[in-house]
Amino acid sequence: MKESILKHCLKNAFDFGGKVNTKVVLGLALRDNPLLKNDVPKLLKEIEKIAKEVESLSLEQIKVKLKQLAPELLKEKTEKKPEGPLKPLSNAQKGKVVVRIAPSPSGPLHIGHAYGISLNYEYAKMYQGKFILRIEDTNPETIYSPAYEMIKDDVNWLTGNNVSQVIIQSSRLGTYYDYAEKLVQKGAAYVCSCNADQWRVLKNEGQSCPCRDLDLKEQALRYAKMFGGYAEGEAVLRAKTNIKDKNPARRDFGLMRIVEHVHPKTGQEQRVWPLMILSVAIDDHELGITHVLNGKDQADNAEKEQWIMRQLGWKPPVYAHWGIINFIGFEVSKTKTKLAIEQKEYTGWDDIRLPFLLALRRRGYQAGAFRKYALDIGLSLNDKTVSMEEFWKSINAFNREIIEPIAKRYFFIDRPREIQMRKLERKTVKIAAHPDYPEKGCRTLTVSDRIFISEKDFQILAEGYIHRLMDLCNFEIKGNIFWKTTGQYEDYKNAKNKGKIIHWLPKEENVPVDLLLDTGNKISGLGELNLSQAKEGEIIQLERLAFCRIDKIERNKVTLWYLHK
Repeated sequence: MKESILKHCLKNAFDFGGKVNTKVVLGLALRDNPLLKNDVPKLLKEIEKIAKEVESLSLEQIKVKLKQLAPELLKEKTEKKPEGPLKPLSNAQKGKVVVRIAPSPSGPLHIGHAYGISLNYEYAKMYQGKFILRIEDTNPETIYSPAYEMIKDDVNWLTGNNVSQVIIQSSRLGTYYDYAEKLVQKGAAYVCSCNADQWRVLKNEGQSCPCRDLDLKEQALRYAKMFGGYAEGEAVLRAKTNIKDKNPARRDFGLMRIVEHVHPKTGQEQRVWPLMILSVAIDDHELGITHVLNGKDQADNAEKEQWIMRQLGWKPPVYAHWGIINFIGFEVSKTKTKLAIEQKEYTGWDDIRLPFLLALRRRGYQAGAFRKYALDIGLSLNDKTVSMEEFWKSINAFNREIIEPIAKRYFFIDRPREIQMRKLERKTVKIAAHPDYPEKGCRTLTVSDRIFISEKDFQILAEGYIHRLMDLCNFEIKGNIFWKTTGQYEDYKNAKNKGKIIHWLPKEENVPVDLLLDTGNKISGLGELNLSQAKEGEIIQLERLAFCRIDKIERNKVTLWYLHK
């Protein structure tokens, strides 16, 4: 006992400038030997005696004695908290953190999912841990079959193909059945055959239903009967909790029910389906999930999941929640969107007007923009209302940071108007593919005196000014005739009567372009011929107009999707 007290006194004094906190030492001594609780006054008296002896020593003497008695207590902790923009997670160790996201395959993912997926992934990356995708498809009535692959594609895109494992719950039904049977056998669950409305009344009044107190043998028979004896709606497996719990939602909540609906993965082979609470608790344990990060609207479910885990003797993961994010002005309902697609209001889940990831990917948004948005918000319990304007302002800014260095520039003209530029001889012009990144090379345009400018520019050009065709030449207008003056930008820059800088295209070399806007409308015009030599999927910038993604290149037309300014 004295040796234990001495080492803790030495350590406490060494850490706090030679003074000993006897209460701290008391707690440590009791931790080492719980039997000492039988005579705490005697123990405390001994601690005070040894503390006085230690306090009489210099810090150097304390260090020497501590090194002799318990050198392990002098070792400094070398483990550093992982660096990153996110606040650390509780009880998280580098290389051992396992997180998951668990979407339902009722449709593809939208902007609301992007935040949660990105946040979980960034934490997994921060701790060099694992990121698991679990598709929760235990409700056969709400499944949209194509969503399985859509979700995988969306999550792989958001994480840069860094999904550690993909789990589909409908492939694990046997596991859920086994654990549900264990809950029945230990009296932690029972099969209820009461009328649902009657049971709800009893629950709200804090009263047990007749099924709750049936013996274990009868409960086992009832559980077996769920797989072939009861019809849909006739029986539910319930957790046997505190029926008088102050929170009615925690009173004997459901664990399994019978659903005859055909499942796209299992067909009609199975009819007993776990409710989310049960399957999530089991999977989180079996997959080794260390931290569950989700919205605070799931806090009640987290308590239920932990109850199940404790009944089965498992240690629950660490739960952390974020505040509810309300997206104002977005239609993110999968059900409503699916109906609108079926009614031909949208062309599909990737319709440019939709806030679903399929559409945003096709427009040219980068996964990194959504991850930066998640990092910017972080893991906060504060609720947040986000308008369309606020959301796109943030996302577009993050996206612009990523694509600005890679997007080559091209000329595009809406409502082209032909003009003749007098004194302009046929020539080939080299223009930087990106003005700030010369390593991206140049694009060439061969031009003669017949060129196209936009109708809008034509209307604003006035006589008496020196105007400029971008990267080509300066000109002035006299009596509605366009005259080339010089080719040097410096002449334009230093002109006292400086006019407009406008885009142009050679009449002989251009390509028709359709630009699909985020409103669903389309702008048709002409682009430089170099566009037809670009690659489908490439992000470009139409000079002074917008960033776009090349969606399709055909023999005589290029189709672009509007991204953002």
